[in-house]
Amino acid sequence: MKIDPRHLEMLTAIVTHGGVTEGANALGKTQPSVSRSVSELEKRLGVRLFESRKRPLRPTEFCNQLAQYGRTISEAGRSASEYVIRFKRGQAGAVRVAGSPIFMDGVVSPTLAAFQAEYPAITIEQRYGYVQKILDSLTSDQLDIGIVPIRSSQVPAGVKAQQLLPGRNVIACRLGHPLARHPSLLAEALIDYAWIAPPPESPLYHDLRSVLERIGVTDLKVSFSGGSLASVLNFLHESDALTVLPYSVVYRLSRQNTLSALPLPIGDPDRHLCALTPAASPDFPARTRLLQYLGAELSSLNDLMNMHDSV
Repeated sequence: MKIDPRHLEMLTAIVTHGGVTEGANALGKTQPSVSRSVSELEKRLGVRLFESRKRPLRPTEFCNQLAQYGRTISEAGRSASEYVIRFKRGQAGAVRVAGSPIFMDGVVSPTLAAFQAEYPAITIEQRYGYVQKILDSLTSDQLDIGIVPIRSSQVPAGVKAQQLLPGRNVIACRLGHPLARHPSLLAEALIDYAWIAPPPESPLYHDLRSVLERIGVTDLKVSFSGGSLASVLNFLHESDALTVLPYSVVYRLSRQNTLSALPLPIGDPDRHLCALTPAASPDFPARTRLLQYLGAELSSLNDLMNMHDSV
């Protein structure tokens, strides 16, 4: 037998407030309409809900149990209403985020963690991918935000791009690397060192080749190739190998005494770290809040890097 949840909530109001009139007032209904509903429900169930001729009104044990179910329904309704309010305020929801591994692990993930600590009711699903995979996921509605280094000419119609950080790479090495102690380092000093190469599909791989070609290195000595930032860092710490990394990643790690950058300008790539979103997708507050948070935090990071450079 299916019972109307509104009837259960009606019994909850009567039991909680101690009478039909009081329960009707709490529900915003008239006393006669609630009395009729109680009588109809008793007839349908074939069970008395209130003891006869008892004043004040006394619910039966059967009625008390039904009222408990009604209380659960009322609480669920209140919780759902509160969730809707938080969702519309951008304080609850779920956001699917993906980006290139080095940036995600070195810059974005710590920012996502700080955001989630501030907004714990927003669930973040993080994945990895390079530009084409990110674009495919955005246009097929499998992703809410893509964070990748990209040229403006690569952004297709139907995708919006918000710049988070300007493109800038440096040559990274371990703390205490022999070359890091040279105040006026020449490019020729790099020739004898091995390199850590990003995966071929990574934009950093092409940046590395461009840097080495500019200094006349045609025979690339790759000692290690890996896609995760953790594996690159582990190899750098235990060797004198070099690699090309985004300056924002190296700057953050250098403040943790984890990594260093060589004092050698290598030119900036013509790509910028951008947050990509599908233009046709209906916006929702949690994504908007996260985009604003990322924009503010990485803008502050860029200001810190510029201040560091000017010292």
